Amino acid sequence: MPAQRGDRGSATLWGVALMGLLTAVAMAFTTVGSVRVARHRVNDAADLSALAAARLAVTAPDSACLRAADLAARNGVNLERCTITDEIADVQTSLPITLPAVGTRTLTGRSRAGPSQSSPSEIGE
Repeated sequence: MPAQRGDRGSATLWGVALMGLLTAVAMAFTTVGSVRVARHRVNDAADLSALAAARLAVTAPDSACLRAADLAARNGVNLERCTITDEIADVQTSLPITLPAVGTRTLTGRSRAGPSQSSPSEIGE
């Protein structure tokens, strides 16, 4: 029995549709992954910058935020805000990212660092 002419090439169309679907799913996973990496990057840079600023907050409070800005720039993010209150450093960082079909968005990270509240004698007891 001869094949019907109306079915010729339909497997090609289904194959192309499946490849398009798989490509869209792969792009979605790639986008989500890159956003997660950027989120970790901006938060880690905020943590490191706050620790660096808190370290200098006691001895050189005027240069603490300059050190935090330098460390943030070395990590590829922008230092948006840095305040030193007593011995506590409060830092906010930002990172602009471009997403397909969404455009440019800015991720922010915030961290605080300073001395612990417990004294060394309390730790040993």
